[in-house]
Amino acid sequence: MPPPKDPEVLWSDIASRILINVVSHPMEYAKVLIQIGHEPIPPKPTVTLFGKPALKLPNIFAYVRHIKRVDGFTGCYRGLVPKLCSYTISTIASQKTAEYLQLDVMQNEDEDEEDESVRRKKCIRELTRDTISRIVAIVVSHPLEVISLRMMAQFVGREVKYRGIFYSFVEIYKENGFLGYYAGLIPRLIANVSVLILASASTYILNNYVVHEQAMKAYTASTMKFLATTITYPFLVVSHCMAVNNCGLVAGMPPQMPIYENWIQCWSHLTANNQLKRGSSLLWRYYTGPQVLINGTLMPITSDTFYQSVQ
Repeated sequence: MPPPKDPEVLWSDIASRILINVVSHPMEYAKVLIQIGHEPIPPKPTVTLFGKPALKLPNIFAYVRHIKRVDGFTGCYRGLVPKLCSYTISTIASQKTAEYLQLDVMQNEDEDEEDESVRRKKCIRELTRDTISRIVAIVVSHPLEVISLRMMAQFVGREVKYRGIFYSFVEIYKENGFLGYYAGLIPRLIANVSVLILASASTYILNNYVVHEQAMKAYTASTMKFLATTITYPFLVVSHCMAVNNCGLVAGMPPQMPIYENWIQCWSHLTANNQLKRGSSLLWRYYTGPQVLINGTLMPITSDTFYQSVQ
């Protein structure tokens, strides 16, 4: 894992990431709406590659086009400002925490780098440092993440309650009190910490005991991170649902979404309705909720709110 970066490199990384966020925001926006269960375009009957009847949902590009038709080009960037602020604060907080926790790497420079115990201890130190840094970054930036998600969720009910960062802070306190700033925090922490632990542990094991070619070792970390992110994806879906749940918006209230007492209840409800993976596939999407066969055609169990799970 990389050590803390120089200030110039840090700000360069932040600037490049902000540019990427700006370009990709419309797709991320559509993905968030999918994750919280909003499907404004009805599915169409189709068949899978194996000939099985299915209901096909619009891909991410069709979803973005729908948002543009409704709100125009600028509407595709709803929630971008607090998202960028959240990322910037998160990156700086993570960097400063890592610098504070940075151990003296020179203490082992005379030790044999091939020694197993040395490599293991170094990996554990780096993992501990990165885990603490990531937790601090998430806790500090989460209120802005909630604001961004609620701004995007307003698309569902056409509200304007959450407008501007300052007014949104006030609105969250009015709706949910102080705890509203940290709605969905626990599953988000679980997702991020799990990715770090799974990716680091699997990379260490593979590079030391399985992969022997140096050229292949360079790809192990990125591959393991991708797999770990895929495994923990359901926690992000639950986190985003909890961030908008019972917040005064149509997107977070019945019939669009049940009111959950906690994130575990949300997890259980989405699990029961096979919705934990929604938004994970952005090109080939199929409706997996309750369905019924009508006149030989597969249809959602409801019409206007077909995407809703049965409560």
